[in-house]
Amino acid sequence: MSRVEIPPGQLPVPGARGRLRCEGRDIALFNLDGTLYAIDDSCPHQGASLSSGTLNGRLIQCRAHNLRFDLATGLMPGTSDFGVRRYDIECEGERVFLLVPDAPHKGDPA
Repeated sequence: MSRVEIPPGQLPVPGARGRLRCEGRDIALFNLDGTLYAIDDSCPHQGASLSSGTLNGRLIQCRAHNLRFDLATGLMPGTSDFGVRRYDIECEGERVFLLVPDAPHKGDPA
């Protein structure tokens, strides 16, 4: 597991979203009422960016084919085995860290 500090300028303010390139991955960051969420910025269906999708509460909807994913779990609602990688975030005072697993996610390219 890698612990990568997110530069303050790349942290979205409450109600906003952003993108981060980290260890070869594109990651979508969301700040919902002060809670930070991080998921892969690639829909598992055909790779469309999720950071530009439609947000409804904690659900992000892919603009390409309307698949939805819960930011808290990375999973499609009603499923337990299909989704995007979700990353844990740790805060230490003003510093924010993204926890990047070493093991590949089942949706990662081979």
